[in-house]
Amino acid sequence: MRLRSEIYVSALVRRVFSQGGFAAVEHKGAEQAGAIFIRQRFRDGLESLFAPAPQNFFDAEDDGQRKFETRLVRAEADDVRKALESELRFDPDLWLVELEIDEIGDLFPVVTSG
Repeated sequence: MRLRSEIYVSALVRRVFSQGGFAAVEHKGAEQAGAIFIRQRFRDGLESLFAPAPQNFFDAEDDGQRKFETRLVRAEADDVRKALESELRFDPDLWLVELEIDEIGDLFPVVTSG
């Protein structure tokens, strides 16, 4: 069973603060099952964007853990904003969490296509 979105986001924010970073909820979505997008801001003004991973990254024995894919890496802030505006038009119930931390480490699982 998957953790409610609001609980997952709350735990993520707390973990970022415990590691000395900053985190904020930029857009609050559906409490139960809203998609979660994560915007990582860097000191040089660039940003990375993480989005829910497609279903093909999940297998039959999946433990219900949320997985993320990288959409943009160290992109200009305007490019990230445009991508998020598009996502919000498609799904206004999504969550957007902003992180200001140098490395995401093991804060959330990021899958790769390879």
